Amino acid sequence: MTGRPGTLSCDPDALTPPTALAAAPAADHTRVQLPYEPQSARAARHLVRSALRQWGLADLLDSAELIVSELVGNAVKTGCRQHMTVAIHRTAEASVRISVRDGSRAMPVLIQDRSRDDAEGGRGLALVNHLTHGHWAAELLPLGKVIHADLSSFGHLQG
Repeated sequence: MTGRPGTLSCDPDALTPPTALAAAPAADHTRVQLPYEPQSARAARHLVRSALRQWGLADLLDSAELIVSELVGNAVKTGCRQHMTVAIHRTAEASVRISVRDGSRAMPVLIQDRSRDDAEGGRGLALVNHLTHGHWAAELLPLGKVIHADLSSFGHLQG
């Protein structure tokens, strides 16, 4: 799909071909390509859980699993047909960056006003914002975007 500004745009060539689930995390980085299906959140949580346990950062598990579930869920909603890339990087001894790259150039919207019950979407990003203390971002790419969230086991985030 292609679109005008403000419309959904997915490029089928935005991502490389799918790969099988990543093996055990490499030194400080691991990633996997997943289909745009709700079930992909489970595989993404498994990837994050495995990496954090291997790196001795199990105290980040709950937050990291919630974050990756939200980011993958948002990617699934883009309507893209190829594959998203989910990655986790160890950025310091006790810090990680979780990222999801998809083929849509539609940027996420953070809804700050929790009193609006009629607001559709965006509330999950408020959770990401809370868990990361505001240390998350979305970067527009020529053929899609990447959203990343930074976590630290010390309660201090790398920025």
